[in-house]
Amino acid sequence: MDPRLNRLAEILTGFSVKLKRGEKVLIDAYDVPDDMIVALVRAARKRKAIPFVQINHGRISRELLRDSSEEQFKIASRLELRRMKQMDAYIALRGSHNIFELSDVPSAKMKMALSIMRPVIDWRVKKTKWVVLRWPTPAMAQQASLSTEAFEDFYFRVCTLDYSRMIPGMRALKKLMDRTDKVHLTAKGTDLRFSIKDIGSVPCGGEYNIPDGEVFSCPLKTSVEGHVTFNVPSVYQGDSFDNVRLEFAKGRIIKATSNQNSRKLNKILNSDAGARYIGEFAIGFNPHILEPMSDILFDEKIAGSFHFTPGQAYEEANNGNRSQVHWDMVCIQRPEYGGGEIHFDGKLIRKDGLFIPKSLQKLNPEYLLG
Repeated sequence: MDPRLNRLAEILTGFSVKLKRGEKVLIDAYDVPDDMIVALVRAARKRKAIPFVQINHGRISRELLRDSSEEQFKIASRLELRRMKQMDAYIALRGSHNIFELSDVPSAKMKMALSIMRPVIDWRVKKTKWVVLRWPTPAMAQQASLSTEAFEDFYFRVCTLDYSRMIPGMRALKKLMDRTDKVHLTAKGTDLRFSIKDIGSVPCGGEYNIPDGEVFSCPLKTSVEGHVTFNVPSVYQGDSFDNVRLEFAKGRIIKATSNQNSRKLNKILNSDAGARYIGEFAIGFNPHILEPMSDILFDEKIAGSFHFTPGQAYEEANNGNRSQVHWDMVCIQRPEYGGGEIHFDGKLIRKDGLFIPKSLQKLNPEYLLG
């Protein structure tokens, strides 16, 4: 067995979800090689935990979604919720041989499925120890414009990073964000202002997502003013969106365009009343992730980036916005992407992707890479 699989399994069961003796863990695998699942089962048992496994395949999921009835979704939701309530931890590995596999699933079906399955997701997020990660496939290598072998090397570098090195810098950034009122973001095509006063912030350093490397907060719901242009392409519900531009007034998205799919973009933003308000603002700083690859678990952690999220707010940093949509959109502020700045209460915090205050410089690549 590839030793990198065992190393990753140790990180997921140890550092990420911290499995303990007797705890039940659901390993939820989507188009993942058997060897990785075996490595996770063995790592869980090594910690005296009790592993359960669910195997999923993209083509089968597509088929089920396309023609399932509302009653079938409801039955599936009840069954999944019953099982999830018996779990102490959840590890999901999500591979995809075709990132557009769900592109021809009717949007009404996707909307219905997401709505009905929401209690399962809410229980998993709020009541279990969990971590979610992608799995490297040739399709992902193509997205990253790399050979399969080169992409696998990149993937394991990112996912087995010493995430403990992020802790001091994340603590400092959290402390700063927790006392910040006004945020001002600038970049090419971006001039955005909002408040995060009393919202709080959450550091993410390998415990819930791998890859990881962000601290997130949330704007006060009606405080967002200005416009933002996202220079990272986004895939959402099986469709690709490029050069998305959002314009805000009193917190609400009043205009949304994309180089393609503007109609579908607005259809998603019209899913419900909360979809045109923002549910998350986050700053990304993973030193290994430099270029977009149309996979949000990687792209939202890009060094020198921020993401802004129409839709549902997390309860840990909550502005009260509720929606079935949670769509992370990413802007890179490094010089090769046009540069940009982040100001907190008028003070320059990050310029062209690098943190300026001494307390935050441990989040810059030079430190994180040792």
